[in-house]
Amino acid sequence: MKNLLIVAATEFEIAPALQWLEQQKAPDTNRKFSFKELEISVLLTGVGLPLAMFQLTRALTTTRYDLVINAGIAGALDTRLELGAVVQVISETFADLGVEEADGSFTDLFKLNLIHPEAPPFQDRKMVNTFGSAYDFLPKVHGITVNKVHGAAPSIEQLKRRSNASVESMEGAATFYTCLMLQTPFLEIRSISNFVEPRNRDAWKIPLAIENLNVVLIDMLAGLLENKLRAD
Repeated sequence: MKNLLIVAATEFEIAPALQWLEQQKAPDTNRKFSFKELEISVLLTGVGLPLAMFQLTRALTTTRYDLVINAGIAGALDTRLELGAVVQVISETFADLGVEEADGSFTDLFKLNLIHPEAPPFQDRKMVNTFGSAYDFLPKVHGITVNKVHGAAPSIEQLKRRSNASVESMEGAATFYTCLMLQTPFLEIRSISNFVEPRNRDAWKIPLAIENLNVVLIDMLAGLLENKLRAD
């Protein structure tokens, strides 16, 4: 039997997929759905890096999973992305792990020589999903993970200057770091709810992002259950 773990920060981000799963099969304890050839577990970590890393580490050190799918919404740094677009994040960086200099600039721990840029699981300061190339059904982007969602013009401009990423989230790097270190295959899929711009909640499209994210997630789950979604 194959073991799949779906990871999300909050229930509302994957509520339609949960409802779909419940229609297919009544869950066991702790949001676990047991099918003939596939067991699907759902882990809700809470928002932010510390919560996500702890919950995922505990899950992966107590149970072996064949695939982890981290699903959620994200902000777009790249304005060429459309609101509601669903993407696969293929690399992640801890965007604010470092120090603020006296002039207001930012220096990360790699430049401070506190972490080697090639120390596992990093490759030239990034974490790259070495398992993700097996799945090629979504546009691929680079992501950053932050402790503070950016909402003021000066910090956004500084972030864009030093970042080569397309999307911003608060948990993605936790999945990358934990899964790479524990050698667990994984995917991070994100739907764009807003642009990273001066904070304006009225411009966000959270319902659209959640709807589109779950369409993709349900298609993936249906394909897995029908044994149609295969790695190359």
